[in-house]
Amino acid sequence: MPTFVYMTSCDGCGHCVDICPSDIMHIDPTYRRAYNIEPDMCWECYSCVKACPQNAIDVRGYADFAPLGHSVRVRREEEKGTISWKVKFRNGTEKNFLSPITTVPWGTGYPELKDEAAPTDEMRESQHLYSEPEYIRMDDGDVHTLKSNKLKMKLGVYY
Repeated sequence: MPTFVYMTSCDGCGHCVDICPSDIMHIDPTYRRAYNIEPDMCWECYSCVKACPQNAIDVRGYADFAPLGHSVRVRREEEKGTISWKVKFRNGTEKNFLSPITTVPWGTGYPELKDEAAPTDEMRESQHLYSEPEYIRMDDGDVHTLKSNKLKMKLGVYY
């Protein structure tokens, strides 16, 4: 569901431009309003939707869950600690979804991580995922193989 901007609501603050990981949100130099320069390349992370203080960015829904004539509104409400989605179908039916914002202090939200050390600043700046196994990394510049990682292939599964 790629994003689009309501030009009448956008004030050109640039929050969406700053946060877009695929660098497709830009500010129009003439109108000073944001726009998505390449909707087909949208990663669908909705960071821009969540970051927009004017709620000027929406998403286009796919026909498999919302047929033509629908609208999808996303709203981040930090004071309530929620992100809500409202899908309005062309027959007037509305569906509302409410999700908590899951940003919590380290060790308080996920019991399986409680005993793990908190990530360092260096880890946060790294391109690696927190739980990324070392055998898939290329830190040393070498391409890893099953043999170098002491793994065997049996029936399409690594052991």
